[in-house]
Amino acid sequence: MTTASFDPEDLKARIERHCDASADAIGGDGALSTFLELRGALEAGMLRAAEPDDAAPTGWRVNAWVKRGILLGFRIGGLKDMSVAGYKKQGALDGPGPQMTFIDKETYPARRFTAEDGVRIVPGGSSVRSGAFVARGVVVMPPAYINAGAFVDEGTMVDSHALVGSCAQIGKRVHLSAAAQIGGVLEPVNASPVIIEDDVLVGGNTGVYEGTIVRRGAVLAAGTILTRGTPVYDVVRGTILKATGETPLIIPGGAVVVPGSRAVTGEYGKEMGLSVYTPVIVKYRDEKTGLSTSLEDLLR
Repeated sequence: MTTASFDPEDLKARIERHCDASADAIGGDGALSTFLELRGALEAGMLRAAEPDDAAPTGWRVNAWVKRGILLGFRIGGLKDMSVAGYKKQGALDGPGPQMTFIDKETYPARRFTAEDGVRIVPGGSSVRSGAFVARGVVVMPPAYINAGAFVDEGTMVDSHALVGSCAQIGKRVHLSAAAQIGGVLEPVNASPVIIEDDVLVGGNTGVYEGTIVRRGAVLAAGTILTRGTPVYDVVRGTILKATGETPLIIPGGAVVVPGSRAVTGEYGKEMGLSVYTPVIVKYRDEKTGLSTSLEDLLR
């Protein structure tokens, strides 16, 4: 597929027609070839589940029809044995090891990369599912997982035990530290996925879920959890950031967010000295913060 021959409006019309078909007709009339075209466009970065849009209230537009197309792949795909032989290296015992068993939808095998793709998949058990875009210069440390529909842009580090969920959008030069969890979303199809913009540092054991948008240059300290229902207290600007019915939680550009707590104000909570978790913006990124995070370049 080439950019010149790719017609997203035609593909959109075909995807929507197949998705609207009855259960009996869903697998026929070119549904598989249409889905494979969509999957190829996603892997090439020609389509995205969400993309920047200055006209949108959040600066991002959700492409619901793309997410419907991803779901189409699950509906028409049958189960397939994708098991592979392991490999043991013990001197004279070099050779095939125990088989690793994988049973999944035939429409979503693991992606295979070559050196020409410019992506480092370090040995040790990572997997990138078909339908995910991974740009040149990305490093994937084991074990890590990138799900279908995700977009991971140039120069990003996906560290050990990190997860990039379905349709999550990860910008350029992002560091997803060890055990960082970036939530995914396919349904409802109009729901915004998690979006991590360029130059964000996501600390270890951090979780970003439910459509949260983290603006460019922000720093999420280790252990920070961001969800739609969690208010974020900005002690620098004296405001409280919350999701609304129309917009997700949005972390401002350059914000440095750390795990914090706030007192439970009810009578019993006061009596027992209880507090609950809350993320706190303690500063905004400055030159010193930038210098400390630029050490990431040494890992590449």
